[in-house]
Amino acid sequence: MAALGWLTPRRRSATARSVLAGEAAAEAARKSSLQLEREREEAAATTEAETPAEPEFPVVGDVRAAAFFDLDNTVMQGAAIFHFGRGLYKRKFFQRRELARFAWQQAWFRLAGVEDPEHMQDARESALSIVKGHRVSELMSIGEEIYDEYMADRIWPGTRGLAQAHLDAGQKVWLVTAAPVETATIIARRLGLTGALGTVAESVDGVYTGKLVGEPLHGPAKAEAVRALAAAEGLDLGRCAAYSDSHNDIPMLSLVGHPYAINPDTKLRKHARARDWRLRDYRTGRKAAKVGIPAAAGLGALAGGTAAAVALHRRRH
Repeated sequence: MAALGWLTPRRRSATARSVLAGEAAAEAARKSSLQLEREREEAAATTEAETPAEPEFPVVGDVRAAAFFDLDNTVMQGAAIFHFGRGLYKRKFFQRRELARFAWQQAWFRLAGVEDPEHMQDARESALSIVKGHRVSELMSIGEEIYDEYMADRIWPGTRGLAQAHLDAGQKVWLVTAAPVETATIIARRLGLTGALGTVAESVDGVYTGKLVGEPLHGPAKAEAVRALAAAEGLDLGRCAAYSDSHNDIPMLSLVGHPYAINPDTKLRKHARARDWRLRDYRTGRKAAKVGIPAAAGLGALAGGTAAAVALHRRRH
């Protein structure tokens, strides 16, 4: 029997059995880990082949690309021309009647969150009549002060960050707005942007005549301005980006390869989703998603506009 002892399993001590179990488990874990790693690598390779990674944007060093930003409610809360009017009233450029009108237009614009052509035209005509006979240099100087007083705190940080990303990539960034080009240029300079496309008011010998050169830079006119600037700058519009909140700017957004809907109105949001455009919304609160501004700011604007109108009514009667 002793000769056959090697055929009989020996009883191992508890410690020895534990060591054996541990070694076996470690070996199995090592093998399974290697297998899982191989499977993950194969899955990753398959995914990369099926879904190419989205290229970095904006592309650093692409000098044939640029970015075009609408101003009102895209870069800045509210309308620049209304803020400008408020500043001019403070400097006694016009009377309370015009102030009430500006206040109501601003309240409506901020609550609606869209550009109504009739309201905007009325505001432009008011502004033109106010600045008629004043020197361009005078209004530029005042515009710098008005920016600090009424506009600087209304810049959307999120949109400002998007513009800075293009600048950091070495690209030019332009404002494109129906606001007076002088006002737009001041804002662009203060934000460190390249420049601005805006509505041009006629001047003779440096004095405003109260007329426009052509028409307001609105809707299709913005697209034409971007197209002309791109041709002059040697830009490839397919590599450019455009940003706006308004469906009125769909012609401009449709020109570029990278359109963005920023704080979009209802029509633009629907259009952007249908075409898989990128959306960014920097407003807060459920109401803001509907009306296009922070709720508290909207109520404040409405209260301010209404108060001005009521005060004017009382004085008249």
